[in-house]
Amino acid sequence: MKKKINKYKYHKKRINIEEIIEKRYKILVIVIIIIMALLLSTLFYVQIIRNKHYSNKLTSLTVNIIEGDSTPRGRIYDRNGNIIVDNQSIKTIYYKKPNKITTKKEIETAYKVAEYINVNYDKLTKKMLKKFWILNNSEEAKKRITDKEWKDYENRKLSLEDIEDLKLERVTDEDIDLYEDLDKEACYIYNLMNKGYYYTEKTIKNKDVTDEEYAKIAENINTLSGINVKLDWERYYPYGNTFKTILGSVSSSSSGIPYNLKEYYLDLGYALTDRVGTSYIEYQYEDYLKGTKATYQVNEDGSYTELTKGKRGNDIVLTIDIKLQKEVEKILEEELITAKKERYTQYFDKSYVIINDPNTGEILAMAGKQIVVNDDGSYSIYDYTPGVITASVTPGSIVKGASHIVGYNTGALEIGEVRKDECIKIAATPIKCSFRNYGYIDDVAALKYSSNVYQFYTAIKVGEGNYGYNKPLVINEKAFDIYRETFAEFGLGIKTGIDLPNESLGYKGENRLSGLLLDFSIGQYDTYTPIQLSQYMSTIANDGVRMQPYLLKAVFNSSEENLTSIVYETKPKELNKINTKDKYLDRVKEGFKQVTAPGGTGSGYVDYSYKPAGKTGTAQSFLDTDGDGIIDTATTTATFAAYAPYDNPEVVFTVISPDVAPEEVTYSQMSRVNTRISQKVSKKYFEIYG
Repeated sequence: MKKKINKYKYHKKRINIEEIIEKRYKILVIVIIIIMALLLSTLFYVQIIRNKHYSNKLTSLTVNIIEGDSTPRGRIYDRNGNIIVDNQSIKTIYYKKPNKITTKKEIETAYKVAEYINVNYDKLTKKMLKKFWILNNSEEAKKRITDKEWKDYENRKLSLEDIEDLKLERVTDEDIDLYEDLDKEACYIYNLMNKGYYYTEKTIKNKDVTDEEYAKIAENINTLSGINVKLDWERYYPYGNTFKTILGSVSSSSSGIPYNLKEYYLDLGYALTDRVGTSYIEYQYEDYLKGTKATYQVNEDGSYTELTKGKRGNDIVLTIDIKLQKEVEKILEEELITAKKERYTQYFDKSYVIINDPNTGEILAMAGKQIVVNDDGSYSIYDYTPGVITASVTPGSIVKGASHIVGYNTGALEIGEVRKDECIKIAATPIKCSFRNYGYIDDVAALKYSSNVYQFYTAIKVGEGNYGYNKPLVINEKAFDIYRETFAEFGLGIKTGIDLPNESLGYKGENRLSGLLLDFSIGQYDTYTPIQLSQYMSTIANDGVRMQPYLLKAVFNSSEENLTSIVYETKPKELNKINTKDKYLDRVKEGFKQVTAPGGTGSGYVDYSYKPAGKTGTAQSFLDTDGDGIIDTATTTATFAAYAPYDNPEVVFTVISPDVAPEEVTYSQMSRVNTRISQKVSKKYFEIYG
């Protein structure tokens, strides 16, 4: 009985195993079917649905795609649609170093090229000729190194560079005097062929290339290793040098990306040989102005198939009125020459002008000019417009509107408050006065006559000080911060946000002596840039709203038809609103209106028929006249800023003339160059804009 039971169990167990195996087999079949289905569906997806995508990807991995040369950049227009920067084609003869080319072959090529074209070799130096002689006479040059010197080289007492220097020293004038014009031309061409990066194209000639020269090189490129011709492009300026500095520069095809900008542009995906904007507008708006390069597929036989066409960069429109800009620059040049012929202008050498819309921040014109007296007594004038955003000037009384706001906000000054203007004296410091003692004046008159003493009393109250004649004055140092915080709301001492690189901040004094707070309140301590002073006056004109100044008005797609498809338009940007009451700002504006009225310090700067309001400034400034790094001369700087019309401001004029006279020169003896520039610039604006 026991045996039968065991046999039964064995039989049952066997049946269970067979069932399990059968189940697993079925599962395996199902898994295989699922896997096959997945494989088939993936294959269908890749080969049918995504066929084009993966075909393109395969092509990109197996086909050699190259880019063409840099394409022309976008045009630059002024606000009225006048082209101020364009491109023009230029015939170019260039050299691209072939692989494994020898020095001997390069020299032979240089001589051949010299026979076909005329190259101006005025920049050829004696050192270049000596090096060229060594290359052509290598064995003779070696013989001029003594056995001892060779032995010192073998013993590492002399380097290879030392040996080359010795060779150079031992090339005599008689050796190079044997060179004729053709040799000199070939020498210069050889130097051009080996200038700059190894892999970049070297321009041999791109100025005044004649049709005959171009044709000769083109006909013989098979025998001129690495030499070729092309139609390149360069920037063209229909208005000459007007505003040219701020328009900026573009690198050449031979130099590619400048060394100082290499990392910046390489990080953006550029090639070292690309032509790029290197300064100001061209640099600032590189992304818009750069062209799109053509792409080519390299075929098996070495020929090329164009894949995409090159395209000129986008066109940009600036806020500048180029005709107004030209007139402003002309006025500056004329007035600088006139001023240099006046007495006491030995230190004066430059002036700045900015014309802008206070409601939007648009800059209509900005210019700076510097005058240099030549040894023969003639004058040379250079563009100094970058100084508008980088130069640091002592502003003087022009900032008293902001100082008034500090007083009103802190309770140190009341509307209509009358004070006696007479000189004050702090112990151990020189006496401090206004231009003259004005007697009893209120807050509006203090601006009209530019009273220093009125501001001193405000500063003393802000600093919680107690004034006594010829007694020590102690103020709370936090008063400096109070002033600077309010000044910053006007754009003084901080960046304005103008869309140009390298904007400066000016200088912020670190010493906090009591007397310096008084100086600060009348613009005789911290310094500011001309663009900051322009933003300050614009903020007052715009009812306390500080707008970001800008030059880019709009961007358009490039096309043969002018400015048809807009890509981007700059919207005026409000940076902040002055933290004050409208009645305080209105009081300052009333004072500024009186400044330019008859009897005010700014009377006559802008014709009163235009209803101007503004502020003058006369500041003590300092110079290093002998270039030794030590300030040695005190001068006077003249500043002026105004808006018009005062009841609905549409324009702000800012005119700065540093160092118009030595400090000891009286006001009546000082050049009125700043006044004349202001008069002429404002008149020209209203002639154009009515």
